[in-house]
Amino acid sequence: MTLSFPSRTHVLKKTPITFNKMFSNSSISPPSTLTQETPLISPIETCESMHQLKQIHSQTIKLGLLTNPTVQNKLVTFCCSEKGDMKYACKVFRKIPRPSVCLWNTMIKGYSRIDSHKNGVLIYLDMLKSDVRPDNYTFPFLLKGFTRDIAVEFGKELHCHVLKFGFDSSVFVQNALISTYCLCGEVDMARGIFDVSYKDDVVTWNAMFSGYKRVKQFDETRKLFGEMERKGVLPTSVTIVLVLSACAKLKDLDVGKRAHRYVKECKIVPNLILENALTDMYAACGEMGFALEIFGNIKNKDVISWTAIVTGYINRGQVDMARQYFDQMPERDYVLWTAMIDGYLRVNRFREALTLFREMQTSNIRPDEFTIVSILTACANLGALELGEWVKTYIDKNKVKNDIFVGNALIDMYCKCGDVEKAQRVFWEMLRKDKFTWTTMIVGLAINGHGDKGLDMFSQMLRASIIPDEVTYVGVLSACTHTGMVDEGRKYFADMTIQHGIEPNEAHYGCMVDLLGRAGHLNEALEVIKNMPMKPNSIVWGALLGACRVHRDAEMAEMAAKQILELDPDNEAVYVLLCNIYAACNRWDNFRELRQMILDRGIKKTPGCSMIEMNGVVHEFVAGDKSHPQTKEIYLQLDEMTSDLKFVGYMPDISEVFLDVGEEDKERAVYQHRAGVTIRIVKNLRMCVDCHRMAKLVSMVYDREVIVRDKTRFHHFKHGSCSCKDYW
Repeated sequence: MTLSFPSRTHVLKKTPITFNKMFSNSSISPPSTLTQETPLISPIETCESMHQLKQIHSQTIKLGLLTNPTVQNKLVTFCCSEKGDMKYACKVFRKIPRPSVCLWNTMIKGYSRIDSHKNGVLIYLDMLKSDVRPDNYTFPFLLKGFTRDIAVEFGKELHCHVLKFGFDSSVFVQNALISTYCLCGEVDMARGIFDVSYKDDVVTWNAMFSGYKRVKQFDETRKLFGEMERKGVLPTSVTIVLVLSACAKLKDLDVGKRAHRYVKECKIVPNLILENALTDMYAACGEMGFALEIFGNIKNKDVISWTAIVTGYINRGQVDMARQYFDQMPERDYVLWTAMIDGYLRVNRFREALTLFREMQTSNIRPDEFTIVSILTACANLGALELGEWVKTYIDKNKVKNDIFVGNALIDMYCKCGDVEKAQRVFWEMLRKDKFTWTTMIVGLAINGHGDKGLDMFSQMLRASIIPDEVTYVGVLSACTHTGMVDEGRKYFADMTIQHGIEPNEAHYGCMVDLLGRAGHLNEALEVIKNMPMKPNSIVWGALLGACRVHRDAEMAEMAAKQILELDPDNEAVYVLLCNIYAACNRWDNFRELRQMILDRGIKKTPGCSMIEMNGVVHEFVAGDKSHPQTKEIYLQLDEMTSDLKFVGYMPDISEVFLDVGEEDKERAVYQHRAGVTIRIVKNLRMCVDCHRMAKLVSMVYDREVIVRDKTRFHHFKHGSCSCKDYW
């Protein structure tokens, strides 16, 4: 491709010239040389500012020394240096009738220094037009420090010039070309140059390591380091840092330790960058003892040093330790705030994630799109719709990058807060959707009782040529499960393999067992389990056990419970559920025997927990816990509600309350774990029969919509009815 560039005077006078007209066969006259010492050379060399340089320049003109090549070179060199001025360099350079290749190189190097690489290329093109051939230094100066855009625009053509002028065997030129291609993302081209290079210069290896880091090919860095060791090339601190960075990403402790040994063996003087890389590598590989030892020896710790330790503890799930170091940090950027918030999400401590986000705002740290996704995830898990709405407003108001990940997180948040309409609005407003977008919407519709809409969404997904994956089909089968569409479920289960080549996993079999079991096809559900190609896990057997509770099949429940306890002996929920099944089937002897076993083994039921958001604050209520500051007022209101509900015929159903207390206390326990005064409730356990009945009455008596999210789905109560149609 022919590129059109201005001539030398585009930098100086703006006259066009093309790449095709650069080359000339005319001979190049040798530059004149200095035959005697010039008195102004020394002042130029010791010059401290452009003001001084201009005074000396005036003297050279007065003394008629400006034509002296050495004076010219010294003047231009100073102007192109850190203390100089490239605009003034151009003025001086323009007055030189036949600049030597050395002066052209100096100008190119000057533009590289100030990151004006396009002007550097223009000067190079004008040099060719002036019949001056480049030398070994031209291309390294020209290519050094290229930005990605400039590298993409000019890299390949300049490589052609390297070959044309015969500098492809120069190690300096090879290194510059490797770096240029790595900038373009064409790491394979860079590797091709590397493979034909002499490989004796560690700088060449470092250029290749940097390229692999840029494109995140960390495994290639590890392999290349092995080749370097076999070649016997000794690494520098730059090498070690690049290799340690790859080892941290790969969590490769063995290679990381090998790289660390070179620090002592090669007597590499540690610096902050190297010490940070060592700390990060050991922390990422879980060796916090080594990481803390190096961290303790760092004299001038920066944010990177602290981040390595904090993220190391986060990756180990030790969030409290991470928080201790986080709080000690003298400086924290938005990346670390986001990492700490994400650390709380990993261990399901969502309320603390939101609290930390508020601290982040108080510290005037602006969140980015990654922070926003983390906060929306916390809101989704807590059912904190008010805060989620605030985040949506913040995104719009502050023009936070609203990419596909933020869009997906918004859909998930709205769905998990029970507001499907707003989730759909976000979905249709998204300019770009991936399979996760569609899957999130399908699952959201399913768990909110809109199974038919979920399946319609799946049909639209297929028409949009979006290929579903195994997670999508979990959503599709869930949609069938929550609405009792057995025939449709069987069809989709078959289509998953036949049409899309997806082999069912335990989650899909669990959905089918749940679908068939809830619909009363217990024997068919058991056959599905028996015909599974893999050993069924506790989730699959749990789906069957749950169906046995609905249809009060104690014998099959015993068999399912036995299978679960063989896989998970400490699963207290199985004992409790089986106990409730015995009670529902009036098998009191079995009930008492199992209850005694539970007491003897010290098995404790997971306490029920409900979370309610009011004015952007999430309140948590645990069964039996009266630590809330408004406990007295809450219980008074609850007693008043109980009286109102009894007036319209409510009688507590105590069949599923597993407590070693009398009948009157059982009744009170049922009252006290209800939370009908609020609109949105998130529960950690599956909704019991009595809780479901009471919520329907609350929605009717108080004329308020109540949305309850339990362990498996949503229940939208309105005017005495539930969206699940009593099928859950």
